[in-house]
This record gives sequence, structure tokens and C-alpha cells, in this order.
Amino acid sequence: MQKQIIVIIGGPGTGKTTIIDGLISKGHCCYPEISREVTLEAKKQGIEQLFLEKPLLFSELLLEGRKKQYQNATDECHEIVFIDRGIPDVLAYMHYIGDSYPSTFDNACREHTYSKIFILPPWEEIYISDDARYENFEQAKLIYSHLVETYQNYGYELIEVPKDTMDNRILFILDEISN
Repeated sequence: MQKQIIVIIGGPGTGKTTIIDGLISKGHCCYPEISREVTLEAKKQGIEQLFLEKPLLFSELLLEGRKKQYQNATDECHEIVFIDRGIPDVLAYMHYIGDSYPSTFDNACREHTYSKIFILPPWEEIYISDDARYENFEQAKLIYSHLVETYQNYGYELIEVPKDTMDNRILFILDEISN
């Protein structure tokens, strides 16, 4: 079996972390979202919202972290590795805020390709804001549209995960992978 690096994407508050945690509890190899780590590290250095105050620096740190996750995933002994957000997410968020970025961002998306992309649609009933998620639901829907456009621009076919229980969403993902 060939190595599969599978990314779970979606706007804020769509259930990505819950699904990753559920996959971990079922024994799957998963890599968590790293943006909260980057944000917490910046807060330790006195920057309250790095993404808002220095979006390019935040995005560069995310890009490096996600490239490292990709490399680690390729080196894993597991045949399937799930990752919470991929490299093109960085570009989608830069598009969302209307900021430019260096060509190295685009190059990273072209050099690191994923096996499958599962996308979680906006779901108002489960959406919750918190310290690291400052967007409102309308902004979350806009981010979703930027994610769709960005990933499709890199040639990915997005597999939409239906709104359902965590267990049913995980079953859907695992069924799609086995096909």
C-alpha cells in the first residue's frame, strides 16, 4: 500500500479537531493543527494576536510548521497519516485577509502534495468562538470559500464530509479512503 497523507480542512469551528481527536482515539496516526501553538508562543512574547498584528510572520511560521509536518508524515511508519490543515490553508487565509505573500508559499504548495483532502462545511449549530478563534460565523463561511478555491487551484478534488455525529463523520472518511 502506498503512503497516504490525508488532510482535513474547513473553516473555523467545523469540527476538524474533534475528528482528529476521534481518529487518534481509534488508533490512527494524526498530526494536530499547529496554529494554536504558534499563537500561544507569540503571546508568551507579548504579541496578543500574531495573525492580526503580523499576518505574514504568522503565515511564515505556519508554513514552516506544516512543511515539517508533511516531511514527518512521509517518514512515518504508518501507511495513512491524517493532518489537521495543510499547506494551502496558509495561502487561503492570506487570500482571505487580502495580503500578499512570497512565491515560496506557492512553491511549498506545489512541492508538498496530499493524497486526499476532506473538507468540513460551515456548520452554525456547532460553531463556537474562543481565544484563538476570533472570527464570527459569517467570516468562517468566507474562509471556507477561500479554502475551496485555493485547494481547487492546486488541482485537489475536495471530498465534503457530511454534517453528522463525530463517529459517522469518521466512518465516512475511512470509507472514502478505502475506496
